[in-house]
Amino acid sequence: MRLSSVLIIVGFLSVALAIIIFVTTFYPVIMVELNYQLTQAQGELRVKKEIVPLDKDFGIVVPKISANAKVIPNIDPYNNEEYQVALTKGVAHALGTSFPGYAGNVFLFSHSSVNFYEANRYNSIFYLLDKLVVGDEIDLYYLNSKFKYVVTEKKVVNSSDVQYLAGDGTKKTVTLMTCWPPGTSWKRLLVIGTLAEN
Repeated sequence: MRLSSVLIIVGFLSVALAIIIFVTTFYPVIMVELNYQLTQAQGELRVKKEIVPLDKDFGIVVPKISANAKVIPNIDPYNNEEYQVALTKGVAHALGTSFPGYAGNVFLFSHSSVNFYEANRYNSIFYLLDKLVVGDEIDLYYLNSKFKYVVTEKKVVNSSDVQYLAGDGTKKTVTLMTCWPPGTSWKRLLVIGTLAEN
């Protein structure tokens, strides 16, 4: 076999391997995005059913993006090892922040990875957080009660901005945080909502 034939075969194998690695790494993002786009394309043709929460003891449902996850309570957001383990199980609730229905800020975070390859190890619950707009619904479940929050604000901040953990303190709010862009640790996307009082 000539050297040029060997190089061509090696080249094709390298390209095939690169494609496999790319698809494997971004599979969660691709599937969540495709599901969202198909849901949006169907629009009014589809009757929306209420999403049954995975955990009514402490869980989150974001109907617009079909997010549904268990919330792992009291996770130290400054302890990398602790929160990375929590993110394999669901969405993390920041230690010291409020709980649903109470005054203060419920701070929830998901998908916090240091590189694209680690992103595949963690859940993809908040990959579509950027699709939310003011007025969208965020449902938190706590001790078998449902708390409906309405999005009031969305912003991208530096990863060093930690003042959003505490919130106002007097209002009943929720802050959802994820890394931005997805799969990086460059910035943080925050979606803030206020409890809708019945």
